[in-house]
Amino acid sequence: MTSDTIENIRTEAGTARITWHRADRPRLVLALSHGAGGGIEARDLRALAAALPAHGVSVALVEQPWRVAGKKLAPAPKTLDTGWRGVWPALAASGPPVISGGRSAGARVACRTAAELGAHAVLALSFPLHPPGKPETSRADELLGAGVPTLVVQGGNDPFGRPEEFPEAPEGTYDLVEVPYGDHGFAVPKRAEITQEQALELITEGVLEWAGPLG
Repeated sequence: MTSDTIENIRTEAGTARITWHRADRPRLVLALSHGAGGGIEARDLRALAAALPAHGVSVALVEQPWRVAGKKLAPAPKTLDTGWRGVWPALAASGPPVISGGRSAGARVACRTAAELGAHAVLALSFPLHPPGKPETSRADELLGAGVPTLVVQGGNDPFGRPEEFPEAPEGTYDLVEVPYGDHGFAVPKRAEITQEQALELITEGVLEWAGPLG
């Protein structure tokens, strides 16, 4: 396995960056983008990039142009979608089917663009179902409209939407893995009945089990 191969991609929203963690014989590519408040150093993204290549899944961590440019605030959703569209040809050129994914705002982008880009599936980490304290402002339509097999991985204490808040949907629309005690960044408190390491293992194992039949 080779890792940390960096590729800069020009998009209509600016220059994006892909950090590749490649499997020796990849059967799938998992492309993951960050949220609006952080980068690819997020604990869940790091854990997946470290664990999945050994199981035949190459992981591509994508930094949106605003992040590469050093800006503090994410742009409008339309601009995020433009950046994601711009990196997609480089992701697809690697050969295997591509799972479109991300955490938080990146998960929304993956859901909004999946059908258009021909994504094989969607991985939504910490999907922001609603702004904190505003459950009436639901983004469920984005999730339900992905149009491809979708996995949501959600912290049990995520203020942007706890697992029990997610809508029931027709079978096959999406699956959900809960990380008990986890917040929006999947951090678990010291008093929790699971450790931080165990929380990350729930994420990587859940993703691997879901991805197994996909390729």
